[in-house]
Amino acid sequence: MKRLRKVKILATLGPASSEEGMIRKLHEAGADLFRINMSHTNHEMLRTLVTRIRAVESQCGRPIGILADLQGPKLRVGKFADGAVELKAGQSFTLDGKDVPGDSNRVYLPHPEILESVKPGDRLLIDDGRLQLKAEKCDGKSIVCVVVNGNKISDRKGVSLPDTILHTGAMTEKDHKDLEAVLAINDVDWVALSFIQRPEDLAEVRKITRGRVALMSKIEKPQALERIDEIIELSDALMVARGDLGVEMPIESVPGTQKHLIRLCRRAGKPVVVATQMLESMISAAVPTRAEVSDVATAVFEGADAVMLSAESAAGDYPVEAVAMMGAIARSIERDQNYPGIIYAQRPQPEPTGADAISLASRQIAETLNLAAIVCYTSSGTTGLRSARERPQVPIIALSPVIQTARRLSVVWGLHCVVTEDATDLDDMVDRACRIAFREELAKPGDRVIISAGVPLGTPGSTNMLRIAYIGSDGLTGH
Repeated sequence: MKRLRKVKILATLGPASSEEGMIRKLHEAGADLFRINMSHTNHEMLRTLVTRIRAVESQCGRPIGILADLQGPKLRVGKFADGAVELKAGQSFTLDGKDVPGDSNRVYLPHPEILESVKPGDRLLIDDGRLQLKAEKCDGKSIVCVVVNGNKISDRKGVSLPDTILHTGAMTEKDHKDLEAVLAINDVDWVALSFIQRPEDLAEVRKITRGRVALMSKIEKPQALERIDEIIELSDALMVARGDLGVEMPIESVPGTQKHLIRLCRRAGKPVVVATQMLESMISAAVPTRAEVSDVATAVFEGADAVMLSAESAAGDYPVEAVAMMGAIARSIERDQNYPGIIYAQRPQPEPTGADAISLASRQIAETLNLAAIVCYTSSGTTGLRSARERPQVPIIALSPVIQTARRLSVVWGLHCVVTEDATDLDDMVDRACRIAFREELAKPGDRVIISAGVPLGTPGSTNMLRIAYIGSDGLTGH
């Protein structure tokens, strides 16, 4: 199943897309990997969805990635005696630790970590910023605020803290249980961590996972931007989660932040996913707005590895159409005459290592000689990531004997992943690469491909060899 685009599509599963038949339709329409949102999925349903995705993978013969997205700390106020109150700008309002119904003067905040961390001058945004409070007095047990923008506040509304670093981990008790369930299944490739603020949040999870899943950090709090280089270094991938990010920082600064994060990830050679409201109107409409098309196009132009559908595919009326539309936009942009100049202007300098030099050389040779494809053998996935980091014009075929590696690489820009046995020697390596390039319809007889691998064969992270090979007249033999 050859994709005629480089950027990948991550589709969220939900009530509209949980059946095996629909999952297959989404995959055939263009979804390269699937997201399971643990905010709305119990452990039994998690196991069911993973089983169904793997059944589709078996039917289609293509590695499919699975991302389990942990909920993270959902901060909410308590309940009100009358269900809701109206707060006016300038009035005083208190959040405290008293578990009694609230009124127009105060409300219960069942999060002692907030009461202990907020300082005078910090902002508290309620209900996605519809109500803004500013802390004036804090004693660790209550926060006396002034209402900046008045509005109604009702039971269990969410609280955002754009100015406050909470000195607790990003993992809640629910997240720990969900992560244990994910690891027990042993068939999930990625775990997304919500509301990351510090690199320590990642270190905590790494101790638990021990490499059994790859970690994707969701950037949705401005505090994370202050230590973003450390967070990227400890992450296997990043997600630009623009929904909460747009609540906690000025919404007009989100596009610039998105571009900045994409470029940092490209420089580091880490996959980056752009998410939230990309085709939001397709939840209830068969076609997106022009602005949404431009939004997806911007992410593609910038060289993001993947773009994500949330409610569009999980609960919308047109899940298959949304995936197909996202694919159509990506294909159109990648054929645009401006695309090569934009994508290559941001190409990072290679690291001073032999493997990076090999990846750079393979891209330059492929483009100079107009080769049909770059074929890279990758056991751990590192060679595949390095090849994609170069953003070559030609297709990249990533061959791996490890199906878990191929599944993880399904989120990476430009990689056409194929699971195959490891080559036994150099001749077998060349023959196998040519056969697969022909079989996957990425090269035809008479074409040439360039092959990168590590010698001795099967040694992870040892990419040190390049070989140009012809596709034979029978389409099967390399010469």
